[in-house]
Amino acid sequence: MGWRAELHLGCEQRVGPRGPRTLLTHKHQLGPLTLQRAFHPEGAPCHLYPLHPPGGVVGGDELELRLDIAADAHALVTTPGAARFYRSAGPHAEQTQALSVASGAALEWLPQPTILFRGAQARMRTAVSLAPGARFIGWDILSLGRPASGERFCPGALDALWTLRRDAHPLLLERLRIDNCTDLDRPSGLRAQPVLGTFVAGGLPAGRLDAVRVAVSEVCSGLYGVTLLDDLLVVRALGGSTETVWALFCELWGLVRPAVMACAACPPRIWRT
Repeated sequence: MGWRAELHLGCEQRVGPRGPRTLLTHKHQLGPLTLQRAFHPEGAPCHLYPLHPPGGVVGGDELELRLDIAADAHALVTTPGAARFYRSAGPHAEQTQALSVASGAALEWLPQPTILFRGAQARMRTAVSLAPGARFIGWDILSLGRPASGERFCPGALDALWTLRRDAHPLLLERLRIDNCTDLDRPSGLRAQPVLGTFVAGGLPAGRLDAVRVAVSEVCSGLYGVTLLDDLLVVRALGGSTETVWALFCELWGLVRPAVMACAACPPRIWRT
């Protein structure tokens, strides 16, 4: 049997003597998944760092994170370090993340990379639900194996689903399934690149697309694609290390945040530790 862990967080905007500020107003946890406190390094927005004290996920573990951002609130969520899915003798490890953003609210979902060790058996689900008028910037970075150590994700199994809906209508549905070693090398798939990432930003003005493409071409040393679906920016990247994809996404975040969130980039303090 593995660990069962749940963390449900809720944020609301409150008006105080210094003006409006987003506060953590609800917290429910079960098992080894927690949040120590909220931070306000840039004033009104709330920065949250969910923590998984065991430091890694093993077969049989079930992790569930639910985040509710109320109307007009603004939260930025990241993690203290990379998530790690370790080798399993058989049982799957499951991670479910449900992110709900109300009308007029804003969420920035910026977790550090997820590393899948050789032999891991993982099921991952991330569902983003946006109300009309909600704003969102988010990314997902996966390392299949440990390329710095020469370790491939072989054997290993991954079933990852990433969905984004606005007013219940699907804007982006992404699914990645890896069942055997050949799935890592297909020309129409990962092309033997161990690290893949997806960056999305809802509400990007169409006039910013050219600047995004220039920034990606200057920073990215691997394979990439840039798409604008109505007002949803989608950038996909394949590379040889988490550092290259992370650097690209941080650059993109700094570029699009002023246009989407109406505020300059304020990197979380945890990224410097």
